[in-house]
Amino acid sequence: MIDETLGVMTQPGQLLELSSVNKYGVDMPIFKNAPSNVSDFFAFFCMQHADKEFLVDGDIRLTFKETYAAARVLAGGLVAGHGVKKGDRIGIAARNSANWIILDMAITMAGGVSTKLNGWWQGDELADGIEDVGCSIVFADAQRAARLSESGRDHGAEVILFDHDLPPLEGLKACLEKGGDAETPLPQMGPEDNATILFTSGSTGRSKGAYAEHRAVVQGAMSFVGAFAVMAHLMEKAGTLPDIQPTALVAVPLFHVTASVPLVLVSYAIGRKLVMQKKWDAEEAMRLIEKEKVTYFVGVPLMSMEIYAHPKVNDYDLSTCVSMAAGGAPRPVEHVKRIKEGMGKGFPLIGYGLTETNGVGCSNQNENYLAKPDSTGRATPPIVDVGILDDDGNKVPQGERGEVCIRSSANFTGYWNNEQATKDAFTDDGYFRTGDIGYLDEDGYLFIVDRKKEIIIRGGENISCQEVEAAIYSHTSVAEACIFGVEDERFGEVPGLVYHVKDGETLPQDELMEFLKDKLAPFKMPVHIWQYDEPLPKLGTAKIAKIVLAKKHREMLAATG
Repeated sequence: MIDETLGVMTQPGQLLELSSVNKYGVDMPIFKNAPSNVSDFFAFFCMQHADKEFLVDGDIRLTFKETYAAARVLAGGLVAGHGVKKGDRIGIAARNSANWIILDMAITMAGGVSTKLNGWWQGDELADGIEDVGCSIVFADAQRAARLSESGRDHGAEVILFDHDLPPLEGLKACLEKGGDAETPLPQMGPEDNATILFTSGSTGRSKGAYAEHRAVVQGAMSFVGAFAVMAHLMEKAGTLPDIQPTALVAVPLFHVTASVPLVLVSYAIGRKLVMQKKWDAEEAMRLIEKEKVTYFVGVPLMSMEIYAHPKVNDYDLSTCVSMAAGGAPRPVEHVKRIKEGMGKGFPLIGYGLTETNGVGCSNQNENYLAKPDSTGRATPPIVDVGILDDDGNKVPQGERGEVCIRSSANFTGYWNNEQATKDAFTDDGYFRTGDIGYLDEDGYLFIVDRKKEIIIRGGENISCQEVEAAIYSHTSVAEACIFGVEDERFGEVPGLVYHVKDGETLPQDELMEFLKDKLAPFKMPVHIWQYDEPLPKLGTAKIAKIVLAKKHREMLAATG
């Protein structure tokens, strides 16, 4: 049914009509009628949905028209007052809010490259990101600005404070203090100009700034718009589509690709209201779903499970929420069944995409997801190509395991100031190497079975073992350290640490944790810790026997429940 509906929608003159662009010597499909840049994307859809409510953040409620008008004024202030030019990297370091979204719009409209800094980073991590991509200005809320100041780093950017919980022209008044307004001329952006920088999870070490051109970001958004349009058509035929304005709860951080493209950007196109949740709490999420008649929820898998396992779930009317999406990590099969039971006519969904693909990849929806709950789904049609490749970049036979690779016009351009990493990320014919190992079944459904990269996925957040170990080794008393993932009922997995100190020195666990507190974001901190009196076991190559240690301590924890 999905394929048949898509066949109609991609015909000439229809919403999803296709054209192509040549990249890596390959003609890649693109949506012909999509705006050519993100600024025009904002302008077109905010005009189309002008009087619909768009942003709800506590007492602040803004329509699409009001949101765009505020962003247009602020963009003028960035150009005339702050000298922002096309291609300047302008950072945002803050928690979620309506003003975060409006600032992101203004930066893009002013020609800047919206650089979405991880709001969970500590001061040194923020400074690293700013330095890596050369931000000239960073807009920060008070909490992140304090972290940066406490780091003492000369990162080279001007830090400008802004406030949440105020109307946009008040909370972001610093943009306007030096002049500029809605009449200030703005630059015209081209499809190949840089639009965004999102930071990778750091699965192979320090986070890298993944930059993407305007065309890629728009095509990524339109891929999700197409999937939404197809499913909305099928749900309408089945009588399960709510007859109210589409509304999404924003419970994932806005600096993540999940929020940036499939949640926020798509909402402009489909006239979807966005309801801000400042901090995750399952009961508060249920209250907002009932109050604002939320139709769509997306989060890491543990979030949706926390809702439907909550003791007060029956105290709230969640019937409007017909789509409960997850990404960042797989859901246990049992969770898929339990969520469906709790949703009534609604369905759980899951997606698979990466920062480098602008979130685009595979999706598994509704009845299909129930049929194959351990699969992340098919390549999202019609612009995504998922290949299972060997180390030489050749496709392996159907059903065999290999590296999951994604090719589409939505893929990023590269890692900022890191040519080697960019070269290593792509095959010669444009497939992005995800680092995940998987296979495609006879129906084209992707199953992820392993990871090439040494990472821990904690509640959808990727943690580099290498990065955490580097922070631990920076303590002068540590002789050896080993980080590995340990199963966790709530988060999927959390970091486990085994360490050994130098002869004649002492380093209790609490002292080590206090030392790490300023070096690592809280989600990266070790949870289960063992101190060894003897050196850690080694392999024949003299490397620490990580697999042996991980197996031993996972079994120890399992035995204790």
